[in-house]
Amino acid sequence: MFITFEGIEGTGKTTQITKVKNYFESIGREVFLTLEPGGSRIGKELRRMLLHVDNKDIAPSTELFLYLADRAQHIAQVIRPELEAGKVVLCDRFADSTVVYQGYGRGLDTKTLQQLNEVAVDGLWPNLTILLDIDPELGLKRATLRNIEEGKAKEEGRFEAEHISFHRRIRDGYLTWAALNKDRIKIANADATPDEVFERIKSIIDAKLADS
Repeated sequence: MFITFEGIEGTGKTTQITKVKNYFESIGREVFLTLEPGGSRIGKELRRMLLHVDNKDIAPSTELFLYLADRAQHIAQVIRPELEAGKVVLCDRFADSTVVYQGYGRGLDTKTLQQLNEVAVDGLWPNLTILLDIDPELGLKRATLRNIEEGKAKEEGRFEAEHISFHRRIRDGYLTWAALNKDRIKIANADATPDEVFERIKSIIDAKLADS
């Protein structure tokens, strides 16, 4: 099973992915955790370029193709082999991020973005996508504080440095995109305690497992 996690900055994806990993392991499944950008060896180099706060001059089309390159390598080198080995793969961000951030956020054509995603993923789409939803102001405060505490304010703070209007567009874009893909993308309200959010996610996963 391939599950991806999406949402604006500060929704608590890392915390929830760890809880989901523990849940799957408790029912006897082997789990592999990964993320985008940076899930492969080459992807780690691309992540440094994409997220460093000094790289504010990256053109939207350049940003797009760097993310697509990261994804194509990630699929080929990491995700597909782990799935073929029978593992549950949990990924922090995937192709939906490209449609939302570069499309609804940067203004690129979403239909073109989806076509390019089709090339990058090489036929491998998630079985389930969990969209963690939260108010952009709260999410941005959480993300900025996290980066400061982890000493990553420069290395991984390029998107957090965007104006709040950008984050509002991203949140709205995610909700619009989820409505267009409601069979795969399920929304979980992230404005609660980590345990409460996990229970919401667990119910979504249990429903998916029951259907498979």
